[in-house]
Amino acid sequence: MNAELLLVGISQLATPQGSAPARGNRQSEVRVIEDAALALEGGRVVWAGPRSGWPGSARETRDLGGRAVVPGLVDPHTHAVWAGDRLADFEARARGDGYEAILARGGGIRSTVRATAAASVQELVDLARPRLEALLRSGATTVEVKSGYGLEPEAELRALEAVAALRAHTPLELIPTLLIHVPPAEAQRRARYLEAVCAELVPEVARRGLADAVDVFVEREAFSAAEAERILEAAHRAGLRSKLHADQFHAVGGTELAVRLGSLSVDHLEASGPDQIAALAAGSTVATVLPGVSLHLGLPGAPGRALIDAGAAVAVGSDLNPGSSPLASSALPAALAVRLCGLTPAEALTAATLNAACALGLGDRGRLEAGARADFVVLTARDWRALIYDLSGRSAAEVWISGRCAARNTEGVTL
Repeated sequence: MNAELLLVGISQLATPQGSAPARGNRQSEVRVIEDAALALEGGRVVWAGPRSGWPGSARETRDLGGRAVVPGLVDPHTHAVWAGDRLADFEARARGDGYEAILARGGGIRSTVRATAAASVQELVDLARPRLEALLRSGATTVEVKSGYGLEPEAELRALEAVAALRAHTPLELIPTLLIHVPPAEAQRRARYLEAVCAELVPEVARRGLADAVDVFVEREAFSAAEAERILEAAHRAGLRSKLHADQFHAVGGTELAVRLGSLSVDHLEASGPDQIAALAAGSTVATVLPGVSLHLGLPGAPGRALIDAGAAVAVGSDLNPGSSPLASSALPAALAVRLCGLTPAEALTAATLNAACALGLGDRGRLEAGARADFVVLTARDWRALIYDLSGRSAAEVWISGRCAARNTEGVTL
């Protein structure tokens, strides 16, 4: 066996196994190889195992200095493209103001919609670049980016055009998603808006290849499950896959719809109960928890422990956005999933790698074994669990994408 590059001096290599989402108890089955080596060729892993067992030769060998290695983190839920800020909302909540009062003053998501709709593609790109750089340096190698703050079709298209343009400015692989986030404020426009989304926006996005999937926010103040089904049926006709935001504040049928449609994932789930947990355990849809929202808004954490115990596949994402999760790290959500959602460190690693990749329909990453993409994180620590223990978000020494070092942190922290 020959390799382009052999990496040695790996104190521990920790990785989930297989290309399908790990469900139930399997989510804790992380393989930890002591004194490991990793062989790379053509941007792929060709061998991973104990250094003493390497059976081939390599054109180059590099010593990582006794540090731990984990798969590259996959962030399956971000809203990294937006304009404006929500600092006034944050201060108002700290004073005890309710969200309805904030909305009545013109704040909340409507303020982000106004600012984003007024921004050019280049302005959106310039604003998003440092956010993506922060995700990269935290350990992310693949990041989903949603639209959703444009509201009007033209503004939604600009947001997705910004995601496409961002690919020239980052080594991250960006996975674009069209998010149908909130309906128009005027009730009489709602039916026309839905018709325009289904008949015009979704087909145009598919025709131009601007998104891989369509996501809909199902909530009392957003879309009903019936409205979401209509939108996602249009997505299916256009050849796009489906995802849903559901059960963030109320369980109103979004999770059950996602499972019935075989959607890639259903995200949030803070308000999920026994019926929703049972549905996810019985279906193929990945349950994505977003603990940054619980931290920032003071909501109960999503029932990650109950989901895994029931047999569901759980992923974790940052939900990077200005209103409910200003969290520009893909590592910290995994750490928070242990504290707020009841996952073990091994389950959190799987949730942030293999299962997060599956939540995006990607079967070639999120693990380090022969055939997988050579996306991985070299930690500052010797023990892989430091990634989940650390709340600084600075435990990555190097981030590799497709077999090349894409980011190096010269001031990493080992706690």
